[in-house]
Amino acid sequence: MFYLSAHSRHVIPSPLRPHPMKRLFTYFLRGLVLTVPLVVTVTVCWFVLTRIDGWLGLSLPGAGLAITIAGITLVGFFGTSFLWTQAESFFERLLDRLPFLRLLYSSTKDLLNAFVGEKRRFDTPVLAALSADGAVRSFGFITQPSLRALGLPGDVAVYFPQAYNFAGQLLVVPATRVTRLEAESSEVLAFILSGGVTDVPEARR
Repeated sequence: MFYLSAHSRHVIPSPLRPHPMKRLFTYFLRGLVLTVPLVVTVTVCWFVLTRIDGWLGLSLPGAGLAITIAGITLVGFFGTSFLWTQAESFFERLLDRLPFLRLLYSSTKDLLNAFVGEKRRFDTPVLAALSADGAVRSFGFITQPSLRALGLPGDVAVYFPQAYNFAGQLLVVPATRVTRLEAESSEVLAFILSGGVTDVPEARR
């Protein structure tokens, strides 16, 4: 697009303006980014609330979730008692006769303990060198600081979560190729799961 200058007859190019349809498409994409996360979050929360209420036969929205949280908290309170410890030990001995159920129970228990238990495992974010020259690296979490029991005294177990997925890989990495990150575990985990899209705050000094 061109126009004539008022003081000259020279043809001067005018500033390019985006096409109206392109601007509308940009607004649509921006609205998509703003609304989809909100809709997904509200939908998941509403699904959980209504499903729990349906299981308990309650008509008051949210009452089932409140009762569930209270019940879990009560179990946690009694979980430190001697009777609960004995009952848990008896239940685990019973599961020893059922290998598949034992695997399911122990795997679920260990996973929850790793995230929210007293012996958390996902609290040591590291940067592991996957090549000898250190050119290829990956973010992960040390889950076992020593593999001496497996005959690998100089190695550590590093778990690498996958982006946009609730899965990951466990790799054995030489301890010399692991660098401790000065960052919060939750921030590093969010960074990995988002595929590097989420911003990580600067390291705290």
